[in-house]
Parts: sequence; structure tokens; C-alpha cells
Amino acid sequence: METWRPPESGPYVGRDEAVGELGSLLRTRRLVTLVGLGGIGKSRLAARVAEMFGPDAPATGAEGFGPHGPGPAADAPGPDALRPEGPRTDAFAAVHWAPLWSLTGPSLVTSLVADACGLSDHSAGDPVDTLADWIGSRRVLLVLDSCEHVLAACAALVRVLLARCPALVVLATSREPLGMAEETRFPVGPLDPDTEAVELFAARAAAVGVRWTRPEEFVAAADVCRRLEGVPLALELAAGHLRQRPVDAMARLLRGRLALAREPESRVQPARHRALRTTIGWSHELCEPHERLLWARLSVFRSGATVEDVTRVCRGGPLTDAVLARALEGLARKSVVTLSDDRVHLYDTVREYGALWLAELGETRTTRTRHALRFHELALAAEESWWGSVQAETAARLTACHGDLCAALEHLLATAPQRAAELAGAVGFFWACSGHLHEASHYLEECLRRVAGPSAVTARLCWALGVVRCLRGEYDTAARLAGRADEEAVRAGDASLLADAAYLRGLVMLLRGEPRNALAVADRALAGPACGAAAAARCRLVRVFALTAVGAVPRARAAAEALRDDCVAAGEHWTRAYTEYQLAVMALSEERASDAAAHSRAMLRGKRLIGDAFGLGLGLDLLAVALAALERGEEAAVAYGAGHVFWEMVGHPQRGTPELKPLRQRAERAARLQIGDGAYEAAYRLARIADPFRTLETMLTG
Repeated sequence: METWRPPESGPYVGRDEAVGELGSLLRTRRLVTLVGLGGIGKSRLAARVAEMFGPDAPATGAEGFGPHGPGPAADAPGPDALRPEGPRTDAFAAVHWAPLWSLTGPSLVTSLVADACGLSDHSAGDPVDTLADWIGSRRVLLVLDSCEHVLAACAALVRVLLARCPALVVLATSREPLGMAEETRFPVGPLDPDTEAVELFAARAAAVGVRWTRPEEFVAAADVCRRLEGVPLALELAAGHLRQRPVDAMARLLRGRLALAREPESRVQPARHRALRTTIGWSHELCEPHERLLWARLSVFRSGATVEDVTRVCRGGPLTDAVLARALEGLARKSVVTLSDDRVHLYDTVREYGALWLAELGETRTTRTRHALRFHELALAAEESWWGSVQAETAARLTACHGDLCAALEHLLATAPQRAAELAGAVGFFWACSGHLHEASHYLEECLRRVAGPSAVTARLCWALGVVRCLRGEYDTAARLAGRADEEAVRAGDASLLADAAYLRGLVMLLRGEPRNALAVADRALAGPACGAAAAARCRLVRVFALTAVGAVPRARAAAEALRDDCVAAGEHWTRAYTEYQLAVMALSEERASDAAAHSRAMLRGKRLIGDAFGLGLGLDLLAVALAALERGEEAAVAYGAGHVFWEMVGHPQRGTPELKPLRQRAERAARLQIGDGAYEAAYRLARIADPFRTLETMLTG
């Protein structure tokens, strides 16, 4: 899931007193909810305060949390007290940001929060329990941004997490409180229109190259701030128009605009629409007609879109490619959207306003369908390109548009279930590889429930769901799904689907400790009709693992090296990483520890590119074995500690192919003998509490 925070258009301005008060509350309260209307600045305030409590934040010198939760209340520091140099005594071990605005409903709240917390849950248990176990007793600040449309689900999740995680603190932003007894509500109102609002408006004006010199300009700027009532988003949008309209003209326009807003309620405009118009509607009116149309159509995106996505979904009618490009540039100049690294982002309030206009235009269903078909197309293309030189880029692309893939699935399930099934089948394996097992399971099961055929689609759904079940340790269910996938593949007459069904059966057999059966299944599949390169590679991988497990090391090495060479030639990473794993296991069996370490690091580099936490846990365990064999006991302890964190991420104790367990146990004993139990435990514990990705980078350079 892509982590997103409010885009900063300049230095943080205003709310110094609020920053200090909120900082004090986070030292003494466990659930604080920033409550205020849309566009008032809740998300930015939350981001500002949260960054002050991260592991790398400067010290305050104030007493904070003890080992088991909040300590004694501290006096509320001013904002300057939050910025001195030195290590903090009250920093959280981790700060996680969950952007709930990207959800279309409550069903995936826990999954999104788990993603934000770095949990790639592979367990078969209740996801809330797994998330609570993952956070455990660590001092964590969890920010739930934009809870208003999923209030009940948020409250239910927070209630469990606060009960189970004694040092967890939750900071929520919402237009309504969560409604919990332990909740501390922190109202977020407008900026002072005579001071902070003017400061923010001037700063944002300077950012777009506008500086006031005449006294009447300063008077007009203050008038704008008062008429916009100090609403930060309204001021941001106003600043975006200053290059086209001088501030005195803007003040005159707002005087007339807001007089209209005070007219009696109209039957044409719903009350909610009119409420939004008082904060950002004037900016919409100042946009060119093509910009307004693009603004409306952009509202269907959930993750932040690429410019290409925007063009494919939003063009049509008066929005030709050239006109759309100019309109997008205009919206960026006016601060309606932000452009960063070829991606387009909207504030959720701006998106909501655009959605209202899209409905008024009668284009909601049409544009959502275009959006869904775009991501359906993208998913199918990603599946086709999985074996090849763009695999890492494909994985990054699918991760970045995760929210849009889920939104597309929701729309297609309601309007075109077979297309939803095609999309889910196309991304199911990637979601399994990258840790989105709950989303994969949810959508694959729903598609199987609603869609009856064709056989090729059903086979792919069963195969992908079987991989998910296998990774969760549900081997019996995975085996049944493999059997059904095989039956449907036979009906479809598709050799690649047959090979994938065989891969799933072989994977189950390997993890059950039945390598000879797995070898027979892989050999039969590879002797059958020619299939696609990706499906064949997966069967070849099962064969490599099986040969190693039955002790046919020379054959296993030859098969692994051939498969690795094919992966290198194709630029593929996921399969290659597992060939490196097996080559490392073989090197260890032949007491070639240096080679084993090199293969382990190669595996870890590949798994890091794909975002495969399960593979990273395996790779670090294997690297630890190699380091112990090289008599580098302290580094082995660090690798084991970091690996344990990745195993916790997937919700499992250390797990892998059966041959790894005895190697791991012997290596741990050896490392302890090399440096002593005390030094081993100290290194292991430090790695357990450190950022595992930073530790991983250190391990890769060794």
C-alpha cells in the first residue's frame, strides 16, 4: 500500500500552540482524535506532530513513555521545546501513517492499517489479532487519517489494539469523533484570520512567485483571509490563483461570491454540497471550464495517479490529450492537485468536491467504469510482463496503485463481475508475493462466489487463492484448490494454467515435507505441452527444491544454475531469488560458507525489489547460517534478529523448507559458542528493535 501524507507546499505555518498542546496529549493519552471540517488542516497538523515523535526526532528533554505505556503527565511544551538537538527520551519506536481516505468501504480497514504498520500477514488467524500481536508491547504511534467514512470499523479496531498493545498510542483525524470512552477529542478550527491565516497566505503566495509591496495589497490579503475564515485549504487554493488574479481582484470576487453563499437554501444544491462550496467552491469557479471537468473526473482515483493514468481515464469530449495536459498544468498551478514524480495527488476534500460535480454532470458511472477498465488493463499487462526485465518496475507500479486496483475491483464486482475476476486473477499472485494476502483472499473468494466460468478465469482464481492459502499454512485447502485449478485448466485446454496448478500442488508437497511427490509432479508438468515462461519457471523451481531435499545435489545444482541463468537473461528477480536460496543451501551442505553468503545476499536483493517479506525472512535466516559458518557470530545474531522481525511481519514463527530448520539450529549454537551467550543475546535483541530494512542494508554490504 502506498504511504501518503499531506503534500507540503512550503514550511509549516501557524498552530504553534496547537502543536504544543497536541504533543503534550500524546505523552499522556492513548487515543487522541483531531476533529474538524474538511480542509481545516487536520492531516497536516497530525503529520507535523507525528514527525516530532519518530525514532529520529530531536529531543524535548521531557519525560515521556515508560517501557509499558504512558508515564506521568508532563507540562505542555511550546513548539520551540519540541525542536532542540539531541536524542529524544519520548520518541516512539515507530510512527505508522494509515491513509484511510483511500478506502471505499469498511471491509479492508484492518488490512490497510496492517500494511501501514509493515505487517505482511501470512497467518490464517483473525487479522485484528495478528495486527495486535505484531504491534505487541512496542511503543508505536499509529496515525489513522480520515476516519469519518469508516468510523465504526475504526472504533472496533482501535478498541482491540488499545486493549492488547499497552504502549500503543493512536492519533486519528476525522470530521466526527470515534465515539469511544477513552477518546480525547482535539477540535481543529480555522487559523486566526488576522494572524496565522495571513502568515500562511503570504507564505503560499511567495511560493508561487507573488509578493505584495503596496499597502492596499496587504489590506486585500487580510480581507481574503477573513472572508475565507482562515480555512487552510481555501487559503492554499486561493494562493494558487494569485498569478492569474491580483489579490485585490480576488478580494472583490470573494465579497460577491460569499454574499451569494448566504442566500436561502436552494433545491438544486444539497446542503452538503453548499457547505463544501463555502470552503473550496470559489476555487472551482475560478478554474477554466476544462480544468473543472478534469477536476471532476480526477475524483475517481484513490492512490494518486500517473499522468498516463489520468490521460487514459479522463480524456474524452472536450478533453483531448493536449487540452487535458494544459488543464492538468492549470490545476497544479492553482494548487488543486500536486504533481510529484509523475504522480498526481488530490486532497481528499478536493476529491470529494470533484466527486459531487462529477455526479452533477451525470458522469460518475461512466468515469468509474473507464477507471476500472484502465486498471483491469494494467493488471493484465502486469501479469504478462511478470517474467521479464520490467518485473521490479511492475511490482512497484502495482504497489503504488493498490488503492485504485481495489476500487476497480469493487466497481467491477458490482457492474461486470467477470472482468473483476480477470483482474483479481491477474494480481492475485503478486499480492500473495508482496504480502497483501488479506486483500487477495477477500477479492479472490468474492470473485469465485459470483463468477461461474469461463474455465480459464476460474482456474486462475483457484490457483492464486491456493497460493494465498499455502502461504498461510492452510495446506489442505490449498491442495483442494490446486485440484480444482487443474480440472478447470484441463477444460480450458491451457498449458500454462495446467503448469501453474502443478506448481501449487508441488509447493504444498514441499511444505508438507513430501519432496519426492513434488518432484514427480514438477517433472510431469515440464514433460507436458509447452507453456508460458513464467509458469514453466515456477515448475522448474519446485523441481530444484525437491532435488535438493531428496539429496540429489549435483542435479539440483545444475537445474538451479540453468534456471538462474535464464532468469538473469530475462531480467527476472522473484524466481531467481529462490534459485539463489537453493544454491546457498547446497553451498552450506558442501561447507562453502563464503559462496552461501554470496547466494543469500543475492536472494535478499531480489526479494527486496519485489517487497517479499516472507522471502526476506528466509534469506536472512540463511545468511545467518552462512555467517556462523564463517565464524562471524555477532553478525549471525544480527541477521537472525532482523530475520525474526520479518517473520513477525508475516505473522509466523520462523518457517521455510524442512531442510532449513536443522541448519538454523546448528548455526545458532555455533554463533553462541563463538561470542558467548551474553553477546549473542545483546546483538540479537538490538536487531529485534532496530529498523529491519536498515539492518538488511547493512547485511547486504557485508
